[in-house]
Amino acid sequence: MDGAKTWLAVAREVGDLLDDVDETSFGAAVTELLTPGRRWFATGQGRSGLVASMTAMRLMHLGQDVHVLGEATAPSVEAGDGLIVISGSGETPVSLHYVRRAREHGARTPAVTAHPSSSLAKLADVVLCVPSRNTAQFSGSLFEQGSLLVLDAVVMALAAGREGEHARMQARHTNMQ
Repeated sequence: MDGAKTWLAVAREVGDLLDDVDETSFGAAVTELLTPGRRWFATGQGRSGLVASMTAMRLMHLGQDVHVLGEATAPSVEAGDGLIVISGSGETPVSLHYVRRAREHGARTPAVTAHPSSSLAKLADVVLCVPSRNTAQFSGSLFEQGSLLVLDAVVMALAAGREGEHARMQARHTNMQ
């Protein structure tokens, strides 16, 4: 690739990835996040952690009680909570540790991974597979891009049918900019 219109190559890769997302697992993730009254935590390592933070922000905009695991203001994970774990490989040691600890405390553990047979997928209650493979991009870029878009689509699905939801989401958006 010589650099000419590489953004179109990225767009094609992302489009192909989105075509491969399983509707059933997407629906299961939406259903899991619809659980009323559940506190949510989000985590991932590296760039997956940034996707987790962006997802937590959108869930907060929806009015969810949500925290980013490891932040100074995040409370302890308790029974009935949920921990969203994002890991392309599904083998990230820190993420696997967090899932085990969350489950010990009675939390639900939906996971987003590129590998549905990974250790993370085996531990998780719900698995949303973002099947990033065959990429010209560096490292996990395609997984991270796809995860963000798929999780934004989950938020759209959660907001669907709620009259005035976009206005309420906007009202929850920061006003300190």
